[in-house]
Amino acid sequence: MRFGGRLSSPARLFGHAVVMVAILVLATSPVRARLAQADLARVAVAPPQGAHAPLDLTAMEAETGQAVTLGSVIGGRPVLLLPVDYTCGNVCDPMVSMSADALAATGLAPDAYAFVLVGIDPRDDTAAARRMLADTLGGRVTSVHPRALIVSEAALKRLMASFGYTAIYDAGTDSFAHPAAALLLAGDGRVARVLSPLALTGRDLRLALTEAGEGRVGGLADRLALLCYGYDAARGIYTPMIQRILTVAGLVTILAIGLLIVGLTRLARKRAA
Repeated sequence: MRFGGRLSSPARLFGHAVVMVAILVLATSPVRARLAQADLARVAVAPPQGAHAPLDLTAMEAETGQAVTLGSVIGGRPVLLLPVDYTCGNVCDPMVSMSADALAATGLAPDAYAFVLVGIDPRDDTAAARRMLADTLGGRVTSVHPRALIVSEAALKRLMASFGYTAIYDAGTDSFAHPAAALLLAGDGRVARVLSPLALTGRDLRLALTEAGEGRVGGLADRLALLCYGYDAARGIYTPMIQRILTVAGLVTILAIGLLIVGLTRLARKRAA
């Protein structure tokens, strides 16, 4: 690796890593948001007892532009359903990317489950959905192919009400405060679990999909208050949980780079000796 035409030393590499993570930590520090805390407190997903997705809900599939029903997309399979803002470039993008990675890591055949995205902004069109998929997954080789849906405002209200899902629009930043949550549905549309797409592992997701596929419904999260809300360098917020996730990820990256540098240094000394 070269910087400024010179071969970088291990110390220089470590220094760059420290600077990058420091920038990340500073960028995720709390700053003033336009929505009041009382508004943000309402943002959560709390499925009612016996929550069930409306399978007759009509939507437009972004890839084909054709009208479909939620039931036809699910096709009787367990499904990981992810409500996202297709024009959000903050937490929504990593939610999609990390969900796809976790699904690929399950080792399940692609036709054993469905991965569905639903736009929470009625103003977004199929082009916005396709652009998001291209930005997050376009350059990667993966067996996971999410199906992005566009729904009308009335259909969206119906769907979100069935999940107990509350998102709030902030006109000041033209963004949505919404739960960073994924819903695991059984093949008949029943809500089996509420999951955090930022903390999914292939093993756990495989077990959850298998459970949902066999008709067993696990315990629901009473309230998932991890938010995705319009962060930018000047204003906006990340919730404390997201801050911790990003900070820990940065520290793990530093540790990994440090261990790699130590290993390479020892190897170089052995060869020199």
